[in-house]
Amino acid sequence: MLDNGPVAGWIVGWVLAGVALAGWLYLVVGHGGFWRTSIRLPPVTPVDARPAADGWPSVAAIVPARDEAEMLPRTLPTLLSQRYPGAFRVLVVDDDSGDGTGDIAAALGAAVVRTDGPPPGWVGKVAAMAAGVAAVTGTPSAPSPAGTPWAPSPAMPPDPPRWLLFTDADIAFPPSALTTLVRAAEGSGSDMVSQMARLRTDAFWERWIVPAFVYFFAQLYPFSRVNRPGRTAAAAGGCMLVRRQALADAGGLASIRAALIDDVALARLIGRRGRIWLGLSTGIRSVRAYPRLADLWAMVARSAYTQLRHSPVLLLGTVLGLLLGFVVPPAAAITGAVLGDPVLAALGGTAWLMMAGSYLPMLRCYRLGAWRAPLLPLVAVLYLGMTVDSARRHHAGRGGAWKGRTASRSAG
Repeated sequence: MLDNGPVAGWIVGWVLAGVALAGWLYLVVGHGGFWRTSIRLPPVTPVDARPAADGWPSVAAIVPARDEAEMLPRTLPTLLSQRYPGAFRVLVVDDDSGDGTGDIAAALGAAVVRTDGPPPGWVGKVAAMAAGVAAVTGTPSAPSPAGTPWAPSPAMPPDPPRWLLFTDADIAFPPSALTTLVRAAEGSGSDMVSQMARLRTDAFWERWIVPAFVYFFAQLYPFSRVNRPGRTAAAAGGCMLVRRQALADAGGLASIRAALIDDVALARLIGRRGRIWLGLSTGIRSVRAYPRLADLWAMVARSAYTQLRHSPVLLLGTVLGLLLGFVVPPAAAITGAVLGDPVLAALGGTAWLMMAGSYLPMLRCYRLGAWRAPLLPLVAVLYLGMTVDSARRHHAGRGGAWKGRTASRSAG
């Protein structure tokens, strides 16, 4: 066997494959069960929807929207038609749109406030969220909303709502979603309950990139660890139910005004003092399409380097980690099989098998074929490219470009 190449070369191969295998043993066994897709809220029954002893708490949904005229007719009605037993109103924050977003939202039945875009030092979405909070609570907050004021109706008491539901313009909700969220939050004493919406997988590239996106997110922030007090903080921006008083006590959204990754930043803010919960949802859905690879590439590259805190050291570590964890196993398995090295083939093959096995639950969740699991290394290479490109965009002054805006280099 050793005649096929230098001894040192084989040793290096064995070491790399062995380290990769050790890494996957830890990830699968000791990394919070990140690969499980069973962390979800239980469905609402007719008994659950009965009025609580002290009444169901009031909720205000805040939808930051910039140029979402095409999206809102498909999603806003699902939010407005929630079968929630308590007081509930929906506010759309028109974030300096140029396509009539605010008019469409008002025509659909939502309350609307309009802003002129983020003030200096604020990221657009967080500024819009803060304008929404100021509107529904009736308290001054920078940036303050302009245009149509928040006007409570008989369905919404004049007092500030107990809960704030932050969601996105592309998110569609099943009728019982809000009841499910509030029941879970009130019952567990949580200050934040977030569900990751089911993303679209209709197009070719969506089926390859989207399940891996959720898989990598869960690997970075294992849901079971998020749900243990004081461990890991994360949330999914499409659906975040936050206790209003907990947000105020934590310093409000001004504390994260420069956060490009607003959901994780908000979870960290709330999690410092309170309890947070994160899980998957199959009923809450994103209807936004990403039909081209370029669309998905831009989505990931927008914030990947921000996730690494704009650190070249963390970028290098991420690149090496992706290569070691996702490229070395299949390379070692195939090389060992071709060159007749059973040790290299066994080490690489076992790591590759564990990797593919950990990806299977996510593929099943998205109702995609198991044959895709062994091909995860190819998708990981694409993500590696997106991450490197994210750093390139940042250093070229185009980091965080989204909806016609570019975040400053200091935004994070």
